[in-house]
Amino acid sequence: MPHARFQPRFQISSRFLILSSTLYFGLVLNCALWRYLFEKLNFSSFSESSLAIVVPVLVCIPLYLAFNLLLMPKTAKPLLIVLLLISSTTNYLMTNLGVYIDSDMIRNAFETNTREALDLATWSGCLWVFFTGVLPAVALVFTRVEFDSFKTECKSRLFGLLIALAIVGSIGATSYKTLSAVGRNNKAARKIINTQNYIYSTFRYIQRKINSRRPFVPLDENAQITPYEDHTKTVLVFVLGETARSANFSLQGYERQTNPLLAKQNIAYFKNVTSCGTSTAISVPCMFSPLPRAAFDVDDAPYTENLIDLLRKAGYDILWRDNDDGCKGVCQRVRNEEMKYSNHPKYCFGSYCHDEVLLDGLEDIIKNIKQDTVIFLHTMGSHGPTYFNRYPDKFKKFLPTCDTADMQKCTKEQIVNTYDNTILYTDFIVSSAIDILKKFPQYEAGLIYVSDHGESLGENNMYLHGFPYALAPKEQIEVPMLVWMNGTMKKWDYIDFSCLKKEAASQSFSHDNIFHSLVGLLEIDTKEYDKNLDMFNPCRKKKLPFMERDKK
Repeated sequence: MPHARFQPRFQISSRFLILSSTLYFGLVLNCALWRYLFEKLNFSSFSESSLAIVVPVLVCIPLYLAFNLLLMPKTAKPLLIVLLLISSTTNYLMTNLGVYIDSDMIRNAFETNTREALDLATWSGCLWVFFTGVLPAVALVFTRVEFDSFKTECKSRLFGLLIALAIVGSIGATSYKTLSAVGRNNKAARKIINTQNYIYSTFRYIQRKINSRRPFVPLDENAQITPYEDHTKTVLVFVLGETARSANFSLQGYERQTNPLLAKQNIAYFKNVTSCGTSTAISVPCMFSPLPRAAFDVDDAPYTENLIDLLRKAGYDILWRDNDDGCKGVCQRVRNEEMKYSNHPKYCFGSYCHDEVLLDGLEDIIKNIKQDTVIFLHTMGSHGPTYFNRYPDKFKKFLPTCDTADMQKCTKEQIVNTYDNTILYTDFIVSSAIDILKKFPQYEAGLIYVSDHGESLGENNMYLHGFPYALAPKEQIEVPMLVWMNGTMKKWDYIDFSCLKKEAASQSFSHDNIFHSLVGLLEIDTKEYDKNLDMFNPCRKKKLPFMERDKK
């Protein structure tokens, strides 16, 4: 007997599918938006309280219009299933972690690796997506959708479109003034309108990627190290921090002693530093670009040389050691080493390694340098939400800790304690790198540490990072930076370190200063240099000829 063809048990009309999908996506999968409006609206004002009805209608109308046009017999189920799975996930992230979706967040999603994605796959998140995304999708699979004839469908859908447009027109006529005022004061709300936000942001991301394709632009081909008769080898270690915010550095004034080792080192700590972005994908290419943040476009970065290329051209040997999610393209034309378990089992545990792996063999590397060298150490630092995986047990000083990626199960105190332990471990890593450099007084040795961006730890119900820069809280953009130099230098003897300490404590800096400060510090004669962005320049006792030129 032949098998009977599968027949869905339930049956609904296409009109019911369109209406129910509109209400489900617009109302149920927009928890973050409704919470935001509840917190922001002034319910004592009739005009604003009326928006509690008006805004849900305006959120649903575009969905209704889109579903009227797109939900056809062959496209309805596949399209809705995909949207259900994505929208339930973004709804969870926005509601529980305070994530806002824009084109930069879409970029982060495309550029993330499996390890980072799995860190976000918590039990509560999986249950949320299962009940709000997977179950409705399964129900849809077992439902038969009845479509009318083409002519009847067109008539009913056209009628629905006209009704929807009439509703929009009436709302505009009666509530435009209030809507525009509330909209101007709450621009962030547009980035948490679920489904519409990630679809728009994805198209914008793709459009920017396509439009940015252009010929590769090199930097100064004539860049060169300033020559000295009695040349001493130079070695600079640049430690690139991950997700460290200055607010939790005791060097910054934080009440907890999170930097006990660095406090004993002779360093210049920069107290007022802002990042170029709120994510690694933006900040890393930006800080190594000759362009300031205001002129930088991350989509152009792959087609332009950066600081690391310029150092190589000038004559420096470059090594990039990476314990994070790659160098975001800035190191692709130099020697680089990715830390892996197979090479460093002492410090690596499955999919991740502790940052001590970056120090493994560093002393031998420095001992055997043949020319002026810059070594970049890209740390895992304080990357969340699995802060507890970022440090060995002996650095578990602040208790109790949050030993799960599911931060909703932890108190704010536990989250902050765990994060502070990551900073304590970073203190050890950076101080240990300085101690290694101290073993080489025959070299002109120095170290710079700066974090790529900060982190939210529950302030205003926001966690992690990646918030749109224009709206970002200070916790995500204020970052620590410090400089150490040995006392036997010749070329760096021209820098008054006491002056640098005072400048670092009193002046404001940003990632915009990184490119030009390293060019100046490493004394590279190049037209790319801008003395006004060199943070060492005010403290130079002697300036080289190229430092006196104005950048064209």
